[in-house]
Amino acid sequence: MLWDKPNIDYLDVNQFTGRKRFYWCERIIAEIEYAIRLSKINNNKYDNSIEPAILYLTQQVADEGAITKSAALKAEEMLKPLSSEAKKYKMICAGHSHIDMNWMWPWNETVSVTIDTFRTVLNLMREYPDFKFSQSQASVYAIIEKYNPEMLDEIRRKVKEGRWEVTASTWVENDKNIPNGESLVRQTLYTKRYLSKLLDIKMDDMQLDFEPDTFGHSITVPEVLVNGGVKYYYHCRGYNGKNIYKWTAPSGKYVIAYREPIWYNGQILPYTALYVPEFCNMYNIHTMLKLYGVGDHGGGPTRRDIESIIDMDKWPVFPQIKFGTFLEYFKELEKLKDKLPEVKEELNFIFTGCYTSQSRIKMANRKSENTLNEAEILSSISTLSTGAKYYSKSFEEAWRHVLFGQFHDIIPGSGVLETREHVMGNFQEVMAIANTKRSNAIVNLADNIDTSKLITKEDPAYENISEGAGAGYGISDFKISQYERGRGRTRIFHVFNTAPYERDEAFEIVVWDFKGNREKIIFKDKDGNAMEYQILDYGINKFWGHEYIRILIKAKVPACGYATYIMTEGGDYSKKYAEPFPVRTEANYGLTDYTLENNLIRAVFSPYNGSIKSLVDKTTGEEFIDKSRHSGIFRLIQEDSSKGGSAWVIGSYMDIKEI
Repeated sequence: MLWDKPNIDYLDVNQFTGRKRFYWCERIIAEIEYAIRLSKINNNKYDNSIEPAILYLTQQVADEGAITKSAALKAEEMLKPLSSEAKKYKMICAGHSHIDMNWMWPWNETVSVTIDTFRTVLNLMREYPDFKFSQSQASVYAIIEKYNPEMLDEIRRKVKEGRWEVTASTWVENDKNIPNGESLVRQTLYTKRYLSKLLDIKMDDMQLDFEPDTFGHSITVPEVLVNGGVKYYYHCRGYNGKNIYKWTAPSGKYVIAYREPIWYNGQILPYTALYVPEFCNMYNIHTMLKLYGVGDHGGGPTRRDIESIIDMDKWPVFPQIKFGTFLEYFKELEKLKDKLPEVKEELNFIFTGCYTSQSRIKMANRKSENTLNEAEILSSISTLSTGAKYYSKSFEEAWRHVLFGQFHDIIPGSGVLETREHVMGNFQEVMAIANTKRSNAIVNLADNIDTSKLITKEDPAYENISEGAGAGYGISDFKISQYERGRGRTRIFHVFNTAPYERDEAFEIVVWDFKGNREKIIFKDKDGNAMEYQILDYGINKFWGHEYIRILIKAKVPACGYATYIMTEGGDYSKKYAEPFPVRTEANYGLTDYTLENNLIRAVFSPYNGSIKSLVDKTTGEEFIDKSRHSGIFRLIQEDSSKGGSAWVIGSYMDIKEI
């Protein structure tokens, strides 16, 4: 035997090339290493065929100082008995371009990256008829439609030819943890609707969720995908177990998942084929998937990659190396689905810092999701009840902004200033749409509620200034606009509940420009029953030429319904709660304790750091704070950022200060 050890894994190309990668040397050394790996998975079956070729090349290097073309060809001839076994395996090369949405650059650069990349791909397709390309994310196709529509016809033709694979089943390659379930559903819903129309493809043909760089994956993702017609899942991060498996949700629904064994960005080099025998042997298959293409900032497959695939496929002692698609590969895996291992867990975590970085982006996402939910529910009820128009296109526009912001480098907070500025600008547009549609729906519903019997008398019109007061009030706090439509001493309020369950709780009402006697205010329901209520404000609050008071009422509202309440003067005051207990008492000047107190609790704070020294339940006298250890201490922590990636990773604590 040539080698001392019974099994040898690698031959060092550098020992033959003097660290220069010449074609024929690289080719034959790669073939020999591939042959060694092939022999290894077959119990060293081909060692005796490989040994003479190694001996020959070793002698050639000793005699000539290099491996020449003629030497390489002779060695290949010596390895020829292995050729048929070598060609039993295949490596499908799926060209793609990883385009990060606004990761470290502004929106206009993302647009340029997309257009430039697609133009390069289309140019290469004209020269190489076998070359195929795969592209995810509906958002990049929307960029083409808006900014370079002339390119669409050519893309459509390549899609029809089967050379341009649409791997998008989400609007962006999105985070799978922070967005809520409705967002995950909308990612697929809007993507399939949009691309099926734009590119003239069937919704059922979009079967792959391609998420190479997503940082984490909720356990419910498989169920969402399956219900959306998605069968396959490609990812690179978030799990270090099997490469091919069935990822199963708690419900039992599953997707066939492929975890990238190498990396999703890369080029075609001989070493990428060396792993094929071991990988295929591990999963009892004969085909491996290889992604290639310049990525992150776009780019895609290069001419060198394409030429390498064409050339390496002809190497006699190497696997078949073919242009292909993801769907082609997953169809092969489909045949093995009953034998695949099963994973029944979330695929987490990669970057723990991403769940706190750039909290404003995360706030914007959640406010957008919640407000759109309310707006759509109220608009649906309004349309069904009153015949009002339902603005589905407006809602889709708003949702597209939300979905874009869930890109795996945006919502985790791993972008730059321009990243945040763009998504926060979109957030304002989302809230403008959602607030308008939510408010309009409520007005439509309220206008159809008969309240004629609830008003007994009205003040003279000339004394009223309340109508229209409070324009835009509450919007800055992401509430519905609290402007006034009533007047006089009797006001009618309709309280709407968008939750799928009945709510019985305190509800804050804003009353504008009330000129009556505040001490005589009472609240009743539509049947005349007295309501519990509490006036919150001592004085008058000013707001752009008007004034208001805030009142809490005990409202009981059915699921997805409303309840009507009347505020007026006089009558039964037994349901009125006392105005709030004085909320703050402060000791004498100096470094003494501060106390916050009402009729239920008493809290004592340290004047040094704001920590809680005492918290007493006044109804029972129970003390909740250990006197030997204060609570509620705020700390300023300085992290070690010397290793970089401070948005992704929570660094080691360098210094901790109590503040």
